[in-house]
Amino acid sequence: MPLTADPERLADEAFAGNRRALARLITLVEEDRPGAGGVLAAAHERRRGAYRVGITGAPGAGKSTLTDRLIAALRERGEEVAVLAVDPSSPFSGGAVLGDRVRMQDHASDRGVYIRSMASRGHLGGLSAAVPKVLALLDAAGFPMIVVETVGVGQDEVEIVEAADTTVVVVVPGWGDGIQAAKAGILEIGDLFVVNKADRLGVAEAVADLRAMIEMGGDRPWQAPILTTVAAKGAGVLEFLRELERHRSHLEEDGGLDERRRRRRRGELAAALRAAAARRAAELYDSPEQIDLVSLVESGEIDPWSAAERLLAG
Repeated sequence: MPLTADPERLADEAFAGNRRALARLITLVEEDRPGAGGVLAAAHERRRGAYRVGITGAPGAGKSTLTDRLIAALRERGEEVAVLAVDPSSPFSGGAVLGDRVRMQDHASDRGVYIRSMASRGHLGGLSAAVPKVLALLDAAGFPMIVVETVGVGQDEVEIVEAADTTVVVVVPGWGDGIQAAKAGILEIGDLFVVNKADRLGVAEAVADLRAMIEMGGDRPWQAPILTTVAAKGAGVLEFLRELERHRSHLEEDGGLDERRRRRRRGELAAALRAAAARRAAELYDSPEQIDLVSLVESGEIDPWSAAERLLAG
């Protein structure tokens, strides 16, 4: 049976478990097509409180392999999981490179797993601007856990902490100067630290470096654990899952989970306002009624800042 083109009916099918409908719905929202606003409102009404795990780290740290092993561990327990992999944008099409879905192809036929790649489209922070919207859809579709894997980390790439309930930072032996990592904000955002590829030389130094930097941060309600894994061989993955669950229990017990989610919703509102303001500004700029004002700016008779205020004033 062909899928409906009506956004509301498509949402009903997606939220009822139709994976093809979910894929189309995500595309509709990501591209901000007509009906996207209504779909997001419907998703909000049907939200189920999915737990979000953010996994970030430098390219080559093994984030996708660790995610793949985490999926396998969750599926062994019968738990469903969605993965949102934010890939670098293709330099040719602007689309996602899809490398993460290739690495996780063993789960492609499992209906208890849903994997979606998205292009970052040059958005700073390691996340696409559409990520919060897609996460809302995955939540409404009934996945109890959603894993978000980011492009990488750097000075401006720490947005994952705003999207996740638990943030995991993955490094490898020989990861570099701990001071520089601290400046990049990595140590401040991590709830769990994973030294992956721990069968390589330098793992003890990497763990010691992380521990020293964490201790410099002083006492905190949650002391981020440092784990070692060899994700390619599955080593340390079950301990990693146990620590994820321990952090979740900690947040639920001390009220931190509610506060994180309240902060996240405030941030999403601010982002939505900025996007709405940008759309409104573009409409005003291109409106026939304002063409004379634009011409005055072009000729230099009016400064652009005063003109902008006049445009917004209507």
